[in-house]
Amino acid sequence: MATLRDLKGRIGSVGSSEKITGAMKMISSAKMHKAEMAIRRLLPFRTQLESIMGNLLAADAEFVSPLTVAREVRTVGIVVLGSDDGLCGAYNANIFKHLVAHIDGLRAADTSGQSRFVIMPVGAKMLKAVSRLSAAGDVTVDVPAGLSSKSGADDVKAFVARLSDSFLDGTLDRVDFVYMNYRSVSRQTLRAEQLLPVLPQNFVKAGDGAAASKLYIFEPDAASVFRSVLPLMLMSSVQEIFCENRASEQAARVMAMQSANDNAKKLLDQLQLEYNKLRQQSITAELLDIIGGQVG
Repeated sequence: MATLRDLKGRIGSVGSSEKITGAMKMISSAKMHKAEMAIRRLLPFRTQLESIMGNLLAADAEFVSPLTVAREVRTVGIVVLGSDDGLCGAYNANIFKHLVAHIDGLRAADTSGQSRFVIMPVGAKMLKAVSRLSAAGDVTVDVPAGLSSKSGADDVKAFVARLSDSFLDGTLDRVDFVYMNYRSVSRQTLRAEQLLPVLPQNFVKAGDGAAASKLYIFEPDAASVFRSVLPLMLMSSVQEIFCENRASEQAARVMAMQSANDNAKKLLDQLQLEYNKLRQQSITAELLDIIGGQVG
């Protein structure tokens, strides 16, 4: 049976845990808002690129870029984004499950059965999760050098350049991204998107305002401008994905810390109630001993 001293120690321990989880929740919340601000800062750049692309699509010209040319898919590169740190609930596990489902879908669509998959994990936790996939004969794990879930714009830019080079030289025939799309602190959605080759439907949004576009003169020509703007759109898309990954990770951690904090409060209330009952029983027993001694 627990003693008053034991219960007091447990109450102190749970109380400390409650304070720690509360502090961690506030820290994660601040980091999440910072990631949200980074996403908002990207919007003007992305909007301007979409405006330029809309004007290009309104022009009467043929647009061809090596980054839009589709070919027979033999090797698929899949960039999967997770976290470098833990304590974020089932965040990494859910992304890993979505990755496995995405690979299974690609296998089912491959009639030749000869496709190979190169998994590029971003984040230490995701690397640990995808390591088990290397046992499959058609899967290879390639860890991007110098890249993490916390990487800045320069590292992301260099990574996009490496992906583009790998696609252009035929090392990769297709590049997909698997990540968590940030909606709000309580809502994140799993997504799998094709980055390369760039799909025609990716230009639909950019061309929505084409009818209202003014007449422009492009120099040296529209096709050259298109080939220059397209890599910038790819870079902005990947930067946005990394920012959404960071925001989603911190949102998941906020929810996990909130759950841990709520559980700690419930346990603290239970221990406090048990402590008060035991203390009352102890006081009652002492009073009975005193009364019994006086009567005797």
